[in-house]
Amino acid sequence: MEPILFYSTKGMYGAFSNFSAHPFVLNNKRWPTTEHYFQAQKFADTEHEEAIRMIASPMVAARMGRSRQRPLRKDWDAVKDDVMRKALRAKFTQHQDLQSLLLSTGEAQLIEHTKNDSYWADGGDGSGKNRLGILLMELRDQLRTS
Repeated sequence: MEPILFYSTKGMYGAFSNFSAHPFVLNNKRWPTTEHYFQAQKFADTEHEEAIRMIASPMVAARMGRSRQRPLRKDWDAVKDDVMRKALRAKFTQHQDLQSLLLSTGEAQLIEHTKNDSYWADGGDGSGKNRLGILLMELRDQLRTS
């Protein structure tokens, strides 16, 4: 089976992107995208969390989250995968169409394909960790058995 590559919000698997406009509720708040939630959690329980949640675009949310002008939480490296896992679960369980799309990928390997990221994506050449793809496949397995 061919791997499924995704990155852009366009195309058949655009919903797998953290920038896709699929709002969800988590921690009693509505989040415009998983990117908003993920970046905001770098500053959980501070005014920066809310500022990022309220920003109009996921691109600006990403920029704000990556800026080191704000105090990054000390445990970030230890919790970032679980933060992403929680956001993906909320997104894909609160949108039935997205859950169906994810399940429709069967056993295909899901790969966020971009040279811009070697942690969440494949680094563009397969050398990256592809953590986003791995977490989506993990979620797919959990949804299939629940």
